[in-house]
Amino acid sequence: MRIFDTHAHYDDEAFDVDRDELLNKLLSTDIDTIVNVGASIEGCRKTLNLAKQYKNIYAAIGVHPDDYDKLNEDIISWLKEEALSNPKVVAIGEIGLDYYYDEPERAVQLKWFERQLQMAVEVNKPVIIHSREACADTINILKNGNADRIGGIIHCYSYTKESVKTFYDMNFYFGIGGVLTFKNARKLVEAAEVIPMERILLETDCPYLAPVPNRGKRNDSSNIRYVIEKLAEIKKMSYDEIVDITNNNARRLFFKEA
Repeated sequence: MRIFDTHAHYDDEAFDVDRDELLNKLLSTDIDTIVNVGASIEGCRKTLNLAKQYKNIYAAIGVHPDDYDKLNEDIISWLKEEALSNPKVVAIGEIGLDYYYDEPERAVQLKWFERQLQMAVEVNKPVIIHSREACADTINILKNGNADRIGGIIHCYSYTKESVKTFYDMNFYFGIGGVLTFKNARKLVEAAEVIPMERILLETDCPYLAPVPNRGKRNDSSNIRYVIEKLAEIKKMSYDEIVDITNNNARRLFFKEA
């Protein structure tokens, strides 16, 4: 079996005590490929180093809304140069909007989301979208920014089943992770029921969002099996079918494999 974790943060300090030991162990099991996703500028640098160190770890680089106040055009130029020159960079992200705390202010979030999306289109890389309580503005920016040309992932999908078609029509995939196993995940379960299998991707968002039965603990890619089991239950498919289809989906998006 070849499991593809499309969204991890192994650069996080939560892994400082055992990062290499853990990754060597994971990559010797059924975890075949991992995309490590930058969120901060320093996180992007660490992500690039991980991708250089490990054959089956790839990089997504971009700046999360929480760090938009540190962004400037020099950083955008650096991200663009890395995306164009480094073959291990497979996506731009995670970028997007987060209105949960309203910090930084929305005008700043909109500006740098639009700018990073523009850069992603210029380098022709898919985008990994962080969108929290900002569905309408996310859709507007993706539409106005021609995101359908590059596609990407709505990471940790949290919106309604009715919004699925809008993102689907813009050539987006849907990242499904540990939240699917939570008791209060009714909305996500309903969305997962209607998302076509050819657009579902597995993700951990580790060290965050560990699935039941390990909710609240440090997450890692070994826990993705619980997401697969829940998804297999929802889709009335086998565990192996979920693994094969999601792996093929990820390889099609990131590596342009048929």
